Amino acid sequence: MSQNTERLDAIMTAAPVIPVLIIEDPKRAVPMAKALVRGGLKVLEITLRTAHALEAIDAIREHVSDAIVGAGTVLNAGQYADVVAAGSQFVVSPGATDALIDAAAHYDVPLLPGAATASEVMRLMERGYSRLKFFPAEQAGGAAYLKSLSSPLSAIKFCPTGGITPEKAKTYLGLPNVVCVGGSWVATADMIMAEEWEEIERLARAAAALER
Repeated sequence: MSQNTERLDAIMTAAPVIPVLIIEDPKRAVPMAKALVRGGLKVLEITLRTAHALEAIDAIREHVSDAIVGAGTVLNAGQYADVVAAGSQFVVSPGATDALIDAAAHYDVPLLPGAATASEVMRLMERGYSRLKFFPAEQAGGAAYLKSLSSPLSAIKFCPTGGITPEKAKTYLGLPNVVCVGGSWVATADMIMAEEWEEIERLARAAAALER
């Protein structure tokens, strides 16, 4: 089954920035999500980098109705099943394997797979995918490299993620093949643990105002 491009387009165009979030304490997930949504960022990627990620996804789905919550760092079919069961509305992976693409075909919850080279992009195109995560963005060549892919691979639209700052986000968002960017600067793990909700809301508001 091909990628659910229509659903992903709605997610990727909701705001110029998708916060990439690491939740150490699930009790902080809901106030964090509310602060981000108040600031204008309603699409949230909760990474599977902590033991409480699934619990955080479930809590946000239950208590923050305006949020669109997804799971990041999904690496295999078992994790795909787990995040769907927890209520994820989209799934993000740092790369792509045949097994992961096959698993995605069993769910209505769409996958945004990662790619870093032209060959990886072309393999995903063969599987019917045209909306991809460019990862790790800065380490893989940055905005200049991604721009070079826009002509030969013009049908592909990206969400670059990895090492992106507010200033670098502006450059990426100016590219013809970029729809949005993923970034952790809006709500870092330390900021979440310190419950800096006002600062997170302020940064979210600034991120939501970026032009694309």
